[in-house]
Amino acid sequence: MSQLLQDVVGELSKLPGVGRRTALRLAIHILRMEPESVGDMTRSIDRFRNDVKYCSVCNNLSDESVCPICSDGERDHATICVVEQVADVLSIENTRQYRGLYHVLGGVISPMQGISPSDLKIDLLVDRIARGGVKEVILAISTSVEGETTLFYLMNRLRQFEGLKTTTIARGIGFGDELEYVDELTITHALRNRREIE
Repeated sequence: MSQLLQDVVGELSKLPGVGRRTALRLAIHILRMEPESVGDMTRSIDRFRNDVKYCSVCNNLSDESVCPICSDGERDHATICVVEQVADVLSIENTRQYRGLYHVLGGVISPMQGISPSDLKIDLLVDRIARGGVKEVILAISTSVEGETTLFYLMNRLRQFEGLKTTTIARGIGFGDELEYVDELTITHALRNRREIE
């Protein structure tokens, strides 16, 4: 195999979810593309990596110092949905069901990986709430062990704000899941988060 091809495959396989076979297919596809298209792609990736900023308010990705969501006057500025990563913002936005603001932590607390609360944007969130105007914080954190640890930590930090409503997204059994294959923790959450049928 060509050393140039091996180098490209090696670099592409560093991406999450891309194994060596997929990286090889991508490399071959890139080789078949028009040189101008490859140039456009590499310039776009380079610009993205060097010019992207993090919103100074919510830590979301932005082209400016404040992201379009935070500067949108039509959104509900009294509600903040706290998520782990930028991808979570995109997932929630795609539902078109939420019109409040966001706060991106940048991960979850994970002692095994050396990620402590100080490594996340928790203090930035606390400062936002302390400035006033926030009535509800929705914690949309994953149900992993690390997610639960982060959720517990956040709930303790947010107790200092009297009158602040702190909620979590509903947790439980997913649509289409069969009960016999669901773990005990998920069933526990589903029972706790049960609701009346209307």
